[in-house]
Amino acid sequence: MSLGGDQHHTSTKLEVKHYCPVMTSRLASTDQLSIGQVAERSGIAVSALHFYEREGLIFSSRNAGNQRRFNRDVLRRLAFIRASQRVGVPLGLIKEALDELPLKRTPKEPDWAKVAKRWHEVLSRQIDYMERVRDDLWTCIGCGCLSFDRCALVNPDDAMSREGPGPRRLLPGAPRPER
Repeated sequence: MSLGGDQHHTSTKLEVKHYCPVMTSRLASTDQLSIGQVAERSGIAVSALHFYEREGLIFSSRNAGNQRRFNRDVLRRLAFIRASQRVGVPLGLIKEALDELPLKRTPKEPDWAKVAKRWHEVLSRQIDYMERVRDDLWTCIGCGCLSFDRCALVNPDDAMSREGPGPRRLLPGAPRPER
């Protein structure tokens, strides 16, 4: 084959070197997913899926070949887990919320509404705490470090250590430092 002259050559699909994860086949709503398919669809590593399963956040069954199979509703549970983690909700609270959902069927809108109501309270507390950290971090947080000049005024001789460990001024319900 000559490469000279007016001939133009283009790449074929076989020559493409990049990897693009795309589900190769459409699945019926009743099909179960392999762990690889769940990882591909959710964007979550297989090792993380194994961890979530060990922690009771997701569930699988085994086929005749002893391979894990997941119901498709696991994708909703995983989306909920990831969204919750992104806003700083600990896995223990995520598991408590997921434990309220039915295991034998795909959760319906009323099921999620129950979780959403509870989650609203959790997220509101989280937002309140984050706003307090944002607004008060510039001043004494009551950590006992005595490293700021102002600490000698607000926390002389590390008096807040008697209240307990950690950032005493940032804890919910603690008095706010004077500015």
